[in-house]
Amino acid sequence: MQFVLLQALFLPLLLSPVAYYLGRKSGPTVATWFTFGLLAYCTVLVITPALSGSYEEHYKWTQLFGEFGLLLDGLASPFAIIIYVISTVLVLFSKPYMVSRITTMFEERISEKHLVGGSTEVIESSSLKEHLNHQIGAYYALFLVMAMGMLGTILATNLIEFYVFFELMLIPAFFMLAIWGYESRRRVALLFLFWTHVGAVILLLGFLSIGLSVGSFNYADIKAHGIPPHVLGLAAVAIIVGLAVKMAAFVVHMWLPHVYRASPTPLNALSSGAMLGVGAYGFFRLIIMLMPGQYEHLALALNIWGLITMIYGGVMALVQDDIRKLFAYSSISQMGYIMFGIGTVSVLGLSGSEMMFVSHSLGKVILFMMVGAIILQVKTRSLTKMGGLAGKMPITAVCAMIGALTLMGVPPTSGFMAEWTMFYGALQTAIQQGSMIRMATFGLGLVATVITMAYILWMIKRVFFGKLPENLENTKEANWYVTGPMMVLAGFSVVIGIYPDIFFNQIIPFMKGLVGV
Repeated sequence: MQFVLLQALFLPLLLSPVAYYLGRKSGPTVATWFTFGLLAYCTVLVITPALSGSYEEHYKWTQLFGEFGLLLDGLASPFAIIIYVISTVLVLFSKPYMVSRITTMFEERISEKHLVGGSTEVIESSSLKEHLNHQIGAYYALFLVMAMGMLGTILATNLIEFYVFFELMLIPAFFMLAIWGYESRRRVALLFLFWTHVGAVILLLGFLSIGLSVGSFNYADIKAHGIPPHVLGLAAVAIIVGLAVKMAAFVVHMWLPHVYRASPTPLNALSSGAMLGVGAYGFFRLIIMLMPGQYEHLALALNIWGLITMIYGGVMALVQDDIRKLFAYSSISQMGYIMFGIGTVSVLGLSGSEMMFVSHSLGKVILFMMVGAIILQVKTRSLTKMGGLAGKMPITAVCAMIGALTLMGVPPTSGFMAEWTMFYGALQTAIQQGSMIRMATFGLGLVATVITMAYILWMIKRVFFGKLPENLENTKEANWYVTGPMMVLAGFSVVIGIYPDIFFNQIIPFMKGLVGV
């Protein structure tokens, strides 16, 4: 088959108008299954070449920027596979959630018009069904473009190509938040756009300084010729800051809690499970691979920055009542784990860090699906208003527990293999270098895992155990559009935890070549 990666990348973009048309003409069910089938096909297209090792495609582009390439190697494969797997299952989860959200917003608009004594002719002239079909079609069209943008960033072989897709994935996220978000959604959407766009512009400055000084924006050319010393430091700082904003690392994290609190749950799941990880991928591809000397100088600082982010996010998660904000700070903490592993300068530390992306994506998406199920069935996000839901929503409770174990790093989930490998690498580096600072960061990193276990278990207890509030007596399990995807991801986490070589067989050899072992 030719143009495998090109199909996987551009079919979602090219067919996004079809998703909109089907939604508008045929309703949510047809649009959902069309989008699901399209992303499932594209996921197979990504997985197939990944099974045979490294695979790449190259196409002519403009002389200004170089070639347009798509690369699937030991680094890109886990990121690409997880991004499309998560996107595919979230399509099904989106159907009941977005139908409920769009319907609620429609009814609120009518109520507001009546309350102020205004005319409802504009709203009432079109039925709820027509409004719902139009909105759900637009949602799936934006969803497809966002998935395409994330995959394009991962597969890019060129700095400008990376930047184009990096910016492209932000645009549909902005509109999804502004249109279907919750309180202050338009203000928060602008906050999100400002922070992420500023980070992207800083990233672009680093790219331009490299490309103009080297004479090429292609990764292969930059690696072969090297980056001139007079721009190396500036470029490294610009790229690190731009990627750190995307990862919501400590100091540049302020936008994330607001965005998670206001976003619709499918967007939260897609952002936390996939989009934040694009920043982590950038550290591997752009800093470690293209600037190995600069990486060695900055590794300890990244290790400490990651540690601070881990602890800060975990402590803040402990004191949240809004379950969305709890997971926002949890995502900040989990990105800290990945940055901590990136700073270890060891094969196992880097391998564990990439596996942390896999485990975090699976665990966090499961837990955000749990949040969506609870919002659909209970209509609240406050932990103090929940309790005892395990008896009413047993499938959700079991899947949420697997997601929780994944984030905590408890066997037999994927989180255990990720954390064990990452901390093993961190300890290995500390011993080899005889560094007391690294030994201290290793010890404090273990303390951060205790904090993670504390806020996760506290959340599970408050949601699923204890006394069931009287107003929740009639609560029922969510429908299979919600529980089915949760069970698939929960099973996937356990399978990877038992047999981590599914990804390690690709990741570890690549990392050995990256650090020169």
